[in-house]
Amino acid sequence: MFEAKDGRFSKFFNSIKPSGLRLAQTVFEKRAQKDKAEGKNAIEAVNVAIGSVSLKTHPKLLERYLNPKDELLINGIWRYGETPGTQKANDVFIKIIRAFLDDDNPVELYSIVQDGGSGAMRTAVLGLCGEAGSDDRPLLVMNPTYTNYKAVAEELGRKIVAVERYLDRSGNFNHVAVEEIERAVKKYKPGALLIIPYDNPSGQLMRQKTINEYARICLENNIFIISDEAYRGLYYVDEPPPSIWQITDKDLPGIEKAKIRISIESLSKTFNACGLRMGALVTDNEEFRDKASFANTTYLCPSIIDQHIVEALYDESKESIRSWISSLRDYYKGLLEYMYDEFKKLMPNAIVSKPEASIYMVVDLREIVGDDFDAEDFVMFCAKEGEVNINGKRYTLLVSPMWGFYNVIEGRNPGHTQVRIACVEPEDKMRLVPKLFKELLEQYLKSRR
Repeated sequence: MFEAKDGRFSKFFNSIKPSGLRLAQTVFEKRAQKDKAEGKNAIEAVNVAIGSVSLKTHPKLLERYLNPKDELLINGIWRYGETPGTQKANDVFIKIIRAFLDDDNPVELYSIVQDGGSGAMRTAVLGLCGEAGSDDRPLLVMNPTYTNYKAVAEELGRKIVAVERYLDRSGNFNHVAVEEIERAVKKYKPGALLIIPYDNPSGQLMRQKTINEYARICLENNIFIISDEAYRGLYYVDEPPPSIWQITDKDLPGIEKAKIRISIESLSKTFNACGLRMGALVTDNEEFRDKASFANTTYLCPSIIDQHIVEALYDESKESIRSWISSLRDYYKGLLEYMYDEFKKLMPNAIVSKPEASIYMVVDLREIVGDDFDAEDFVMFCAKEGEVNINGKRYTLLVSPMWGFYNVIEGRNPGHTQVRIACVEPEDKMRLVPKLFKELLEQYLKSRR
C-alpha cells in the first residue's frame, strides 16, 4: 500500500514509507474505519508500537496548562519568542540534569529548547556531521539504535555508520567493547559518537564506567559524544544513574576543558508529556550552543505556549524531581518484570531482552520462526486482520518491527525476526500483551502454512 509513485514528487517522497513506530497504527486506522462502515463491533488495538506514554503528566505541568500565568498569553498576544527558547524553560532542562549530579560537579551547561528529542538530534547532526551526500564525518551509532535518529540522519543526507550489538539467547544485548569503538573511530572518522545510556530500543542500561571509556576515545580523537538521556533516572538495577555529565576531570583528565559533550533531553517520558513536544539540546560547549541557535533561526522559535507550561517546573527542588522520577521507576520496574516473566512463561522459546532501563523490550522470534519470517509482515497481519477475543471483546496488538532500528549495509537485518514493545498503555492493557502476542503469532504462522 506504500508503493505508489508520482513523477512530480521528489525521490525522497517516492521512497518514503511510515516509520516502523507508526506503521501499524497507520494500517489499523483504515481497518477500524472499514469495520465501522460495515457495522461491525469495534476492535480495540493495544498499541505498544510507539513510546506514547498513557500515564498522567506531572501535576504542575497540568496545572499550568489549565491555569496559565503569562498575561500576554492569557490576553491573546502570542508573538514569536527567542530562538533558543526562554531562559526559564532552558533552566528547567538544566535543573533536571543537575538533580542527578553531585552538588560540587563543576560542569557548565548551555541549553537550547527543541521540538522534542528528535529535533535536538537534527540540530546536532547538522552541526557535527559532514556535508549532505558525502561520507565525511558520519554519525557513529550502535546497532540497534533509536529508529528516529537513523531516519533524521538519512533525511538530512548525512552518513550514518554502526557497530554491532547482539541479543544472545538469554536476553542480553552485549555492551560494545571499547576496542571496537576505537577501531570504528579510526576507520570512519566520525563527527560524533551517539550513545543511549537508558537504551531505546533494547532496555539495556549502559554503565558509567563504559560511558567514561567511550568519552575517553572521543576526547583522544577530538570528536563529540552525544548522549540521549531522555530516560534519565528510569533504571531498574542497583547502579548509580549514568550520564555523560557525571564525568569530571577526576574521572577523565581534560574532559572539562575539551567541551565535547552534548545531551538530548526531553520531557516526553520522565514527565509523561509526549504531546507537549518539548526537548532540549544541552552542551558544555557555549559556541556550539550559539551556532545551534543560529541554525534554528530559520524556524523562528519554539512554541511559547508549550514553554510556558514547561516553566511550571522552574521552582521544583532537586529532591522533588528525583522523587517524581523515582515513582515512575517503581511503576515501570514492576510492569517490565511482569512482562518479561509472562513472555518467558507463555513463549519459552522466544528471546526477550531483560529490562534494565527505559520502557522497552525486544522480542526476538528467531528460535521459533523460519528464515523467511519477516516481522513487518507479522505486524501488518495484526493490524489488518488478526484478532483475539477476550471476555467477549475484540483485540489486536500493534508492535514495532525492528528493521528500522538497524543500520545494515550487507547481510540480513536482525530486525526481521525482532519487534520492540513499549510499556505505554495503561497497566491493565499491558498485562494483556504477552497473551495477545502469543495468540496472534500462532494465527499468523497458521495462515502462512
